[in-house]
Amino acid sequence: MLNRAAALLPDLAPLGRASDFLEDILEVLRPLALFEGFSAQECGELCDYLACFGAPTNAAIIREGEPGNFLVIVLTGMIRVVKRGEDGEPRVVAEAGPGAFLGEMSLIDGKPRFASCLAAAPADLAVLTRDGLNALMVDHPRLGQKLLLMLLRLMAARLRETTQRMLPYLAEGPV
Repeated sequence: MLNRAAALLPDLAPLGRASDFLEDILEVLRPLALFEGFSAQECGELCDYLACFGAPTNAAIIREGEPGNFLVIVLTGMIRVVKRGEDGEPRVVAEAGPGAFLGEMSLIDGKPRFASCLAAAPADLAVLTRDGLNALMVDHPRLGQKLLLMLLRLMAARLRETTQRMLPYLAEGPV
């Protein structure tokens, strides 16, 4: 798992299997509403499919336009989400701290990355590859389904939030 993830993240330092950092990861995940229905045992089982990495400041974690073979859970530090505008200039569209998930859209739909993610400060990350997700679905189908439902809730919440932020920019008139 770690070797596959390391090949996808050449700018990051491999720290080891996430199960070696279970207590630290539980500390980040427990407070998240998205993980409300997950037991400590399920989080431990999930960690068997995650690898941990360290990212120095300014390291590229996800690159816009590249294939989406993994998602990232931010454990420490701050990540800047950057999208290129029509003029080609990069624009910071969000910042993500501990507990944030990044890259889930591309992991699910297989489309190229929508934006880049850069470490704004040194960060520790847990990474789930597509192969890891597939193995989790085979080995622990109920946990895999639970994780997929959690990711769907996350994406739905982000879509609603984005739509709400866009409302002032939408033209008024009949539909």
